Amino acid sequence: MTGSSPSTTREERMGKNIAIVVRERQAEALRMAVGITLMDDSIDEYVLDRAVEETEENTLNLETMKELDMNLYTNTRENEGMDYRSSSEIAAQLLEYDHIEPY
Repeated sequence: MTGSSPSTTREERMGKNIAIVVRERQAEALRMAVGITLMDDSIDEYVLDRAVEETEENTLNLETMKELDMNLYTNTRENEGMDYRSSSEIAAQLLEYDHIEPY
């Protein structure tokens, strides 16, 4: 993905660094992540432990995230178009955020 990484310094980013961690409520999490991009915060999405459900709403939100150059990470190889990371890599990466929103 072409968005900024969580390891980018605060001085290089405006607003807060926010991670959205998605497991159960996929549609809600994807919709919310797109919505909060209206602020000056940097939003990264982590889809964990399962493939994204193929619904019209999820597809639209994922396309919008890609257009906004948001980082999309996953520990599930079935999630095409997302950066694959192991669970331990994701755990270490999450420590770099100001806020983590679980769904």
